[in-house]
Amino acid sequence: MPKETLLQNRIKGVKVALKGALLLVKTEASIKVQFGIAILMTIIGFALQISNTEWMLQFFAIGLVMGIEGVNTAIEKLADFVHPDHHEKIGFLKDISAGAVMIVSLVAVLIGLIIYIPKIMALTTI
Repeated sequence: MPKETLLQNRIKGVKVALKGALLLVKTEASIKVQFGIAILMTIIGFALQISNTEWMLQFFAIGLVMGIEGVNTAIEKLADFVHPDHHEKIGFLKDISAGAVMIVSLVAVLIGLIIYIPKIMALTTI
């Protein structure tokens, strides 16, 4: 069998990654909620005409939260597969993973507040 070219290998990798992203959105309630929030914030961004820099920060925050949530989900699924019964060390790992999601989520909220509070304040003074 001939060896795959770099391009064929990358295309295969993108297909696998897309499959994983779709599985995450289809099967995980927390990602569905975060995806809904991302759509809502995108609509609000258009309505309030945020700047290019604000768009970059908003999309970075959304991507970071959803990406870390995906890693958290993978850690939880792997931990449950390796040790299905409750185990103190597995619980510790899952708690740390969930804590990482909380940290990036709080930062995303702060970014949103920094972007949107001045815009909302400007609307209320009209």
